[in-house]
Order: sequence, then C-alpha cells, then structure tokens
Amino acid sequence: MSQQTRHRVAIIGAGFGGVTAAQALARADVDITIVDKRNYHLFQPLLYQVATAELSPADIAWPIRSIFSRQNNVTVKLSRVVDVDRTARLVRCENLDIPFDTLIVANGSSHSYFGKDHWAEFAPGLKRIVDATEVRRRVLMAFERAEIAATPEDQARQLTFVVVGAGPTGVELAGSIAELAQVTMAADFRHIRDAKARIVLVEAGPKVLGAFPEDLSAKAAAALAKLGVEVRTNTMVEDITENGVMAGGMYIPSATVTWAAGVQVEGVGAWLKSETDRAGRVLVQPDLSIPDDDAIFVIGDAAKVPWRDGKDVPGIAPAAKQQGKYVGKLIKSRIQNRATPGPFQYRHLGSLATIGRNKAVIDFGRFHLSGILAWWIWGLAHIYFLIGVRRPLVVALSWLSSYILRSKGARLITGMAHLRGK
Repeated sequence: MSQQTRHRVAIIGAGFGGVTAAQALARADVDITIVDKRNYHLFQPLLYQVATAELSPADIAWPIRSIFSRQNNVTVKLSRVVDVDRTARLVRCENLDIPFDTLIVANGSSHSYFGKDHWAEFAPGLKRIVDATEVRRRVLMAFERAEIAATPEDQARQLTFVVVGAGPTGVELAGSIAELAQVTMAADFRHIRDAKARIVLVEAGPKVLGAFPEDLSAKAAAALAKLGVEVRTNTMVEDITENGVMAGGMYIPSATVTWAAGVQVEGVGAWLKSETDRAGRVLVQPDLSIPDDDAIFVIGDAAKVPWRDGKDVPGIAPAAKQQGKYVGKLIKSRIQNRATPGPFQYRHLGSLATIGRNKAVIDFGRFHLSGILAWWIWGLAHIYFLIGVRRPLVVALSWLSSYILRSKGARLITGMAHLRGK
C-alpha cells in the first residue's frame, strides 16, 4: 500500500489513553499523528509526590517523542487544538491542521471549581507539572515564612495547610504534607521546630475516599487522624481567599490551600458537536465512538462510559489504558477487514490510595487490604505502570532512598519565591 493511501489516525492528547492507543497500533498499516499542547507524557497519579518534594518532575514525565522514537508510524505535533472539522476530516490547531480518517480524542480533564473559578488563584489543583511545582513552592515557602514570622498568629497561618477534597488525591496529599511537616521539615528549621503544623482535609461528602467501601474509608480516616490530619466531612467550602478558607461556617486562616475536589472536561463536546454530561464528558457508544460518527472515538477522562450499578467507568489510569488498547485493536481490525471486537468491557483491577508512610488501602472488590502490605502493593503497582515508558528503576530507587532515609530529596523552591506576602 502506498504512503498516500495509508489510513490516517489522529490522536488528541498523549495521556494514558492516547499513548496506549498509539502503541496498540504499532504494527498496523496506519499513519498516526499525536497532537498535544505539551511535549511530555505525565504520570499523573504521582503528581502529589512532586508537590510534596518526594520526587522531582523528571521522575514522572517523559518526552512524547522519546516514547515513540522507535515507532515509525507515529508523528508528534506540539500544538493546541481549537476545533474539529468533522466534514473536512481535520483537527484544527493553532498553527496547523491535521487530516484524519479516524480520530481518537483523549485529552483528559482539568480542575472544576464548581463555578468559582477565581478560587484557582488561591487553591491550585494537581493536574499538571506546573501545578505540582506551584504547590511544592507554596508548601516549602510556608515553612520559610513561618521560620521568620513576626507574630505567633502569622506563624500559625503559615503552618496551616488546607486540602479541599478527600478523594485519593486529597487523602494522599494531606498525608504526605503531614509527614513532610512532622519529620523532614521539623529537622531542618530552628524557630519552628517546636511549632505544630496543622493539616485540614475538607470534604463535602460524608466520608473520605467516597468511592471506597466503608471499612477502608474508616481505616483511611483513622490513619489520617494518627498523622495529625483534621478531617472535616459534610463540610462545604464557601469561600477561598489568599488568607484562608471559609468552610462549614468556620474560617480557617491558611497560607496554603490545595484543590482536589472536582474535575471537568473542556472543549470536547463543542469540537465534536456531541452531547455531554454536566462535567463535559462526551456520551459515547458501547464501542467508545460518538453516536453519529463511528470513526471518532472518545476515551479516558473525556468519555462518559456506563459501567455497572448505575456507575460510570472511573477516570483512572487503568481505565484509560484499557480503552486505548481496545480502540487500537478495533481500528486495526477495521483496517484489516477482520471482525471487530465486541463492546468495550472495563475490568476493574482495584482501587488504591496511600495515606503516608507504610499506610494504604486497597479495594479488590470482595477482598480489602490495608496497612503496610497494601502500601507495598500500591508502590509496586505504580512502578508496574511505569514499565514501557521509562526505566522504573529510577523511581523505585528514589522511593527506596526516601523510605530508608525519611528524607525529601526534591525540596527546591522554584518560580517566584518572595518571603513577603502570603
């Protein structure tokens, strides 16, 4: 088959779903173009460890081009998508157009502040490397400012950290900040050595880790309490300013607030002229295509995929990878004029969350696990996911070093680091 007649596959987004779909088409007679507004693939589940100085950004992000350097049917374009012309079969980008015969939309999600977008300035979330380094900067600067605080009140505000949202990201972040404050940073400072950091985890729902079974949620809450984290469930956030948080009718003075409460999908519904849910996720067919065009697929966080018991497939890495592999297999079958696979079937491998050193909870369905064994399984599972992207030994050694030495090796303050202000 000549180069001009090869099937053209465009992939928007180089997250777990997009990368896996392209890899699934490695041996297919297609030309693949991946477009992303960033030049790297990010291992999002470990962003909180960058935010709390456990890992450096280079440990969890890799250039997209290097991932596909040996896959000759992949071309990578760095650009921002602005629209999709379904009639002309073009992905419209800021500085180029990308033609396609089949399109895979896998551009992920962003933060949702539930209509209070101005809170983003005071409470960054964790979706990008820049988010994690900004949170790290704020956390580390809080200790620096507390060290030179002129009053006990200002010192207390600097040493108060509020995390909004008690899903896995919020729980993991709160636990990690608690350990950072109690062990690592306490040994490095003089004037705040005897001061007690305060970590407050605010959740609008009735429990932490709302998607987990009751017993694991309770164990996670107990582990957080043991770390000194104040857990406030059934508490709505009413306002966030540069000076603190109003939640449940009570004001919490705080210089460092982090958002882990909600996500939304931007742009995809408008690009494809497709129906979406309230979060912006596109309603897809059982084969993950959109209802009126079987050559356009939406996967990962951007797709609303029914699962079981009235629930949707969760927006987690294993689900995105399964969807990417499925769509790649389906496209390959079409190109080869073979029978296509049946509807997408999500296999839930378990839900995991860590709560600091030696503490984690795992939901394997009927089998629940917690404690140090769950923590080691959590670590091994994440290293397993790194295989095929970069040598996992690098991250494994970083974790092992931090575990043995109880140190945070990436305590670098980057960006604007003025001691005045917040």
